Amino acid sequence: MKILFLGPPGAGKGTQADLVADRLGVPHISTGEMFRDHVSRGTELGERVEAIMAGGDYVPDEITVAMLEQRFAQPDADRGFILDGFPRTRGQVASLDALLGEGGLDLVVVFKVDEDELVSRMLSRGRADDTAETIRNRLQVYHEQTQPLIDVYSERGLTETVDGIGDVGEVTERILSVIGERVR
Repeated sequence: MKILFLGPPGAGKGTQADLVADRLGVPHISTGEMFRDHVSRGTELGERVEAIMAGGDYVPDEITVAMLEQRFAQPDADRGFILDGFPRTRGQVASLDALLGEGGLDLVVVFKVDEDELVSRMLSRGRADDTAETIRNRLQVYHEQTQPLIDVYSERGLTETVDGIGDVGEVTERILSVIGERVR
């Protein structure tokens, strides 16, 4: 199954993607992790990404798509994957559609978490760049650019919303339950 985890920053997508991917025996494909991996290995794409990120800019879609294309071609992704961190804009949806081809995504799990809870979670991580102001800004960017993707995927009949609040294990079981319902 090709599954996308979509939700605001701090919703637990990365944590849950690791856990669910492990349970399903498929890889968790995180664009952020891919960037760091290519940079650490010194690949041609990694060198380009490192220079872009050092300048504080976003990695262009064509580089991200090229990395995803390489990653999707790996044997461990033959049975499916959990994708996290891409797409974040409507333009990236089109890029992902072109990359995946006719079959496309099978499911989009949408994480629902109260905004105050998100802020609290991110502040508790203790990261230097996680201030109340920067967190609220990131949430605003999410609402403007990424949240509209929920409508795109809903129109395709792909979305299932999961309550992202609660014990990590409980949230994992909720996600596995909606995946199981889709597989039947």
